Amino acid sequence: MTLLIAGVLLWSLVHLLPIAARGLRQRLVSRLGLGAYSGLFALTILLAVVLIVLGWMSASATEVYEPPNWGWHLNILLMLFSLLLFTASSMKTNIRRWLRHPQLTGVSLWALGHLFANGDLPSLVLFGGIGLWAASSILLLNRRDGPWKKPGKVSHGKDLVVLVVSAAGYAVLVLIHPYLFGMPIMP
Repeated sequence: MTLLIAGVLLWSLVHLLPIAARGLRQRLVSRLGLGAYSGLFALTILLAVVLIVLGWMSASATEVYEPPNWGWHLNILLMLFSLLLFTASSMKTNIRRWLRHPQLTGVSLWALGHLFANGDLPSLVLFGGIGLWAASSILLLNRRDGPWKKPGKVSHGKDLVVLVVSAAGYAVLVLIHPYLFGMPIMP
């Protein structure tokens, strides 16, 4: 469990650094150069992911709470919205007119859905920790960046592309989830 906790903390801290400590980030970029800073950032995130995976694989699934019977169904629905928001975050879409941080909101939905479907300690650490990171990031970014200037309306064709890509990604995720994570999404 220590590796899992360390991985989630490392992931969170490294991602929060550029948001909460812009001065420190700027000093690091000045001292190391942007390329070296970016490389160090990427390597640290990779280390965090490795720690999370190793921690997850070695953690015992101690039950903390009994998830509700409907939690699995809610997770299925929230994952669809999560993928939709994640996809929309990388494109100019009308969704970006409604949500300031669609990617972080998608991560929050991913985490929340998994907490409704899983009640074991490793799930609480992973999904709860990453969910707290995403929610904290939204709050800190809003505070740092001030009032939101909503983007203008875009063609609905781009929204349709997001729907199609998200649906295809969801179908792939349903198929590969058991192989990657050891848990089938559909019974």
